[in-house]
Amino acid sequence: MGERVERVSASSSPARAPVPVGFGIELDPETVVLPGGRALLGGDPVRLLKLSEAGARAFEELSRGPVRTPAAGALARRLLATGTAHPRPPAGATCPRVSVVVPVRDRPAELDRLLGAVAETSTEAAEVIVVDDGSRDPVPVAATAARHGARLVLRDTCAGPAAARNAGLAACADTEVVAFVDSDCVPPPGWLTRLGAHFSDPAVAAVAPRIRPLAGGRSLLARYAGARSPLDLDHREAPVRPGTRVGYVPTAVLLVRRAALTAAFDEALRYGEDVDAVWRMIDSGWQVRYAPSVQVAHEEPATWSQYLRRRYRYGTSAGPLARRHPERLAPVVLRPWSAAVAALLLVGRPGAAGAVAAFSAVRMSSALRGSGVTAPLAAKMTVRPVGSTLVGLGRYAAQLTLPAALAAALVPPGRRGRRLAALGGLLAAPALRDWFASRPGVDPVRWTLACLVDDAAYGAGVWRGALRSRTLRPLLPRMAGEREAGSSAAGTVLRHWRRTVPGYGPRPSR
Repeated sequence: MGERVERVSASSSPARAPVPVGFGIELDPETVVLPGGRALLGGDPVRLLKLSEAGARAFEELSRGPVRTPAAGALARRLLATGTAHPRPPAGATCPRVSVVVPVRDRPAELDRLLGAVAETSTEAAEVIVVDDGSRDPVPVAATAARHGARLVLRDTCAGPAAARNAGLAACADTEVVAFVDSDCVPPPGWLTRLGAHFSDPAVAAVAPRIRPLAGGRSLLARYAGARSPLDLDHREAPVRPGTRVGYVPTAVLLVRRAALTAAFDEALRYGEDVDAVWRMIDSGWQVRYAPSVQVAHEEPATWSQYLRRRYRYGTSAGPLARRHPERLAPVVLRPWSAAVAALLLVGRPGAAGAVAAFSAVRMSSALRGSGVTAPLAAKMTVRPVGSTLVGLGRYAAQLTLPAALAAALVPPGRRGRRLAALGGLLAAPALRDWFASRPGVDPVRWTLACLVDDAAYGAGVWRGALRSRTLRPLLPRMAGEREAGSSAAGTVLRHWRRTVPGYGPRPSR
């Protein structure tokens, strides 16, 4: 990586500092301000944040405009870190000096398109570095880089994207931020300015835009990839944290503060090196942002065989990542109460499931009495985790356990039809949820079949990676512990912020 990269330990990380003056916040659409304005319910996972009197004053300041005082900055930091709110950089925030690093192997036409877009849309780029990772014919790549004024770093052999990015990082000038951009991407105007503004917050280590497929044809694959690309992490912004809605971001396009990348990309990882790097930055105390207001176009595979091979390769990263991050690769995390309700529904006991869910809602409402959580809101918080559990179990079955699930439905005598119907509904649940959410222009039958094939390809890769790495962690569900599952009966994670700090408000009780 070179000696210019500053090494910052977790203890010296600025991530605990207040959000700088001038930053605004916007509450997440799902955050609820409870009656009285002294408590907020939101974030990922869901938390109940109770504000002291000083914290309520700081929240009022944030509600009226940007951060002006240390108390408001400290509260804003807490809200941003939990996903209860999202940052709004100051108007006129400048982008730091950026080095753009493009790893490529062959694909001169795609490289030409990218470098043209960077030249047209990225006046903030101090330099553009193209790393040729062992192209079979390096001449067209070199000519394309020269035509656009990019500096070329030539590698004789292909060692993978991690090695290519490390070579580009080592060749960078002394810039504060590095933008890693894959050659099959096309950034929009103003992308560096808008993403780079987040680095005005010294706690931010990296920012990623939303990756959207390039406008394609009307084929089934084009419409499917347009709605379910594995690189598209949804339209909702979020802090990036393992185990949450946005647990990682890819390096298809990723802006990184060099001081935060204290170790190089792991060159032993052929796939998943971006996930590993992002998680290491987070573990060091930095914050990583997903900013989908900036959308970068990405060229998707042209055929089903290419698409499914990519999904298989992505799946193979689970085993090596589990060796490095053993608690983060469980395919599904089950929380006791929601898992119990889901299990009762699957075995055809809707009455018992309803009774457990009702008891859960009553227990939650009682536990949160005095916080302003109404009975309807408690009921909603009870039902939602059950739906998420069913979808998670359906995807788990489709990806990793389909033969065993079919055997369990067919082999025991009696009620095979009911068991097969339950299994079919479980397998279809993730696909149908996505279909209703995206309305992709594909009928639900073909859409569901495409999802199942997609999941099977990814699952085959997970099995291959897990067996080669000699670990079962990516294959086995994990039951959330009491602390992780929280005190709510529904299994929704609620951390009660009772102990307050004069000046800005909430801290978690232990």
